[in-house]
Amino acid sequence: MRAIEIREFGDPSVLSRAERPMPKPAAGEVLVRIAAASVNPIDTKIRRNGPPMAPELPGVLGCDFAGTIEAVGDGVDDLSVGDQVYGSPGGVRGTCGAYAEYAAADARCLAPKPEALDMRQAAAMPLVGITAWEGLVIRGGITPGMNILIHGGAGGVGHAAIQIAKAHGARVTTTVSSQQKADLVRELGADEVVFYREEAVEDYVERLTRGEGFDLVFDATGGSDLPTSFKAARLNGQVVTIVSQYQADLTLMHLRGLTLHVVFMIIPVLYNQGRAVHGEILRNLSALVEQGHYKPLLDPTRFTLEQAAEAHRRLEAGEALGKLVLDVDVS
Repeated sequence: MRAIEIREFGDPSVLSRAERPMPKPAAGEVLVRIAAASVNPIDTKIRRNGPPMAPELPGVLGCDFAGTIEAVGDGVDDLSVGDQVYGSPGGVRGTCGAYAEYAAADARCLAPKPEALDMRQAAAMPLVGITAWEGLVIRGGITPGMNILIHGGAGGVGHAAIQIAKAHGARVTTTVSSQQKADLVRELGADEVVFYREEAVEDYVERLTRGEGFDLVFDATGGSDLPTSFKAARLNGQVVTIVSQYQADLTLMHLRGLTLHVVFMIIPVLYNQGRAVHGEILRNLSALVEQGHYKPLLDPTRFTLEQAAEAHRRLEAGEALGKLVLDVDVS
């Protein structure tokens, strides 16, 4: 089968086409003919930095895909040959990668593809949707009327978080860097928009919450600093972040009695613990799609499987507006 292989770590040029043996599904797995695969920041980080999450070399990157089941391993009862599925079952050590024509994937990580979405749209959903759902629903315990701030609402996780929060009846404010992104997040349902380069956190907290702060602050960028989120949260409020690999002063967190949640959605895949939760979340996301509450945002630039390196370059340059998707077999 065709695949995009990585044989050493470095810049996007290390991604190259290769022919690999057709995988066979083990017990609990299904063989999926991949139609489309998405590109995520974790892919570029692994490609640049290697271990500890990297697959053994030569390996195949890519966490998300959508496709059709070609074979079913022993013990799989809820999925069948011919089913169209989507999920985020790999791309890290000990798992399949999505930058390939086929993958033998843990069935627990998959769910039936929403009928309202095509393969490309479905491939763009799993990692960002699961991350946003875990942060807002599982960790944050979102309830109707909750006042939520989302940093980076136009990004991959951010655009998912806005739609999930609105579907749960929350009031959503989000930060953006441009008018184009402001228009986009309003279309997604954001109630208030903050241009974070132009307005200090203290000022928009005063303007939008009368100085009390937000019930939950979700940093969906992986780049905002924790103290900014702490400043935006109300007393005894919650802060959720998708990246915390840096030093931060937790003084304000203590003084305000805040709860900090760190979401790293790849943990069930990486450690083979709790993978069925991902399948359950995907089914919940599918329900939102069918109800008209969620639609993935795709960057207009299209890439073939063989153009994976170009997709990595676009993502790292910050040029993408929406998720980047590789067309593997969308005929």
